[in-house]
Amino acid sequence: MKRKTRDRILHASLELFNARGESNVTTLQIADEIDISPGNLYYHFKSKSDIVTELYDWYEDQIGELLAVPEVEISVDDQWLFLHLLFETIAHFRFLYQDLVNVLSRYEHLQPRFQRIIKRKYDASQRICDSFRKQGILEASDLETEALCHQIVLTVTYWLSFETLSHLNDRDAVDLGRGVYQVMVLVAPYLWDEERMVLEQMGQDYL
Repeated sequence: MKRKTRDRILHASLELFNARGESNVTTLQIADEIDISPGNLYYHFKSKSDIVTELYDWYEDQIGELLAVPEVEISVDDQWLFLHLLFETIAHFRFLYQDLVNVLSRYEHLQPRFQRIIKRKYDASQRICDSFRKQGILEASDLETEALCHQIVLTVTYWLSFETLSHLNDRDAVDLGRGVYQVMVLVAPYLWDEERMVLEQMGQDYL
């Protein structure tokens, strides 16, 4: 029963944080959302910081699995699936990305952990691009590849903020699929014609 209540608190918190923004949600509102007393909530979590930290643990576990890209031959289809799942995970924990700098400022203990995620995003992008280069389907110098990977990480990390700011009056219009498309557009110019056509065809589904 204790675990069930704890999980209800976490799921309700995630939903409220995503809908309203973490800074706009109090522990009292979380307790009201699942019809428990504030004392019951504090029995499981001493502060909102504890809730945010555990939700971050969830996020880190889920995105960590995706970023563990093996050093094997990777296809354009594989990259598309990787990006799709990556943006799905970001959408699930969008409260982190909608106000990233301020969230990390309020919870400084999460800053080094998120920095490691940034590094892992870069490493995953590098492994994908290196695989493409080894197969001869991507033509780019070391410096170009490095810049491309940085651009991919930048787009993946900040696309949700851009989308949100672009649709302040219609949050339902926010579509992370456009983020997938933008990353595809970054990679496409470096691909050989056949693979670029495949990528462009996939990208049409996001427009």
